[in-house]
Amino acid sequence: MSDVQRPIKAALLQVHSIAGLALALLWAVVGLTGATMAFEDEIEASLNSGIMRVDASAARRLTPDELVACLQSGGDFGRASAVMMASNPSAAARVRFARGEGGSRPSSVYVDPYDGHVLGSPRGEDFFATVRKLHRWLLLPGDGNGIGRTITGSAAIGLIVMLITGLVLRWPHRARSVKMWLKPNLGLRGRGLHRSLHAVIGTWVLPVYLVITLTGLWYSFEWYKAGANWLLARPQATAAAMQPKPPRAGAAAASKGDTSAEAKPLAFDRVWSAFLQQEKDGYARALLTLPAGAGTAVRVRSWPRDSSLESVRDEFRIDAVTGHVISSDRYADKTFGERALAGVLDIHRGAILGWPGKLAFMLAAAMMPLFALTGLLLYLSRRRHRRLARPPVGHLVPGE
Repeated sequence: MSDVQRPIKAALLQVHSIAGLALALLWAVVGLTGATMAFEDEIEASLNSGIMRVDASAARRLTPDELVACLQSGGDFGRASAVMMASNPSAAARVRFARGEGGSRPSSVYVDPYDGHVLGSPRGEDFFATVRKLHRWLLLPGDGNGIGRTITGSAAIGLIVMLITGLVLRWPHRARSVKMWLKPNLGLRGRGLHRSLHAVIGTWVLPVYLVITLTGLWYSFEWYKAGANWLLARPQATAAAMQPKPPRAGAAAASKGDTSAEAKPLAFDRVWSAFLQQEKDGYARALLTLPAGAGTAVRVRSWPRDSSLESVRDEFRIDAVTGHVISSDRYADKTFGERALAGVLDIHRGAILGWPGKLAFMLAAAMMPLFALTGLLLYLSRRRHRRLARPPVGHLVPGE
């Protein structure tokens, strides 16, 4: 190592060590929770296989409003906020309910689409909702509007710094040797083994961590989302994506000084009819979601039969009063950049590569505590080595 490189690497090592010590625990929590959610859909499908399917029938399936009416007549479930309908005659419908006063995640039930009777509440839903809040907001107050979102975003930026400094610090003399980069030296012991594991496994997962952090920032900072939209989307798509969310119904009514908040609740059927005219029978499942605030525009997301990715979907805004289609955003009409933006979640968790990608991303996320542990051991051993190498004060003589 040259005299010029030595102080630079020493400074990078300090940055790497300080950032790692400060954020290691947070990264471990985010990594483990992310790994837990990697196969959430598959786990929930396995846990709830008995209530997600019904016996197909030639009878007419109920409309969304008829399903909601059956629920409300059979018990106090609260106000329905969303309904999931499927084209498969053997698939159950799913109804989600509005948030309670405590702001908790809405619960949902599966419903027989032919007679409206409740099949059951999905198991695992509350568990994964809590894990998701821990992963994204650290369970801090305010959820997506609180400080937890900023903390996890800042930790993601810190991880990018760690990846860059770590790559520079471990750059071998034989940079073209695949063995030097990818094979740990398991014959070592103690500090040498810890360094080998920390460096080599870090090289394995570095591309995955870069993808995870760069896509994770999308959920933490509005400036990052705005920049990504400006860079990858057409101007009209960017303007639609960055529209502010409507205010809550109560706040809107209070500001206008009217009683619109007490108006009759919006219904689903007119929206459902308008949607069927748009999509015909080309959908696999459709989610109708009532607006959270004032307004009558219902969001309808539609997934095709030939894709399992969350991002491959059409989206409509339909007026619940008139049935007029306000906007239509079809996946087939998106540019490559807009498809990438729509698929941020699928990219973030590796689903864009199928189940092998999800498995690889899950394993990489689960390894985060390993880096926290080996990094801490390396830091402690380095401090101990420096302390032992320092001459004892009692053996020094004046002038030395």
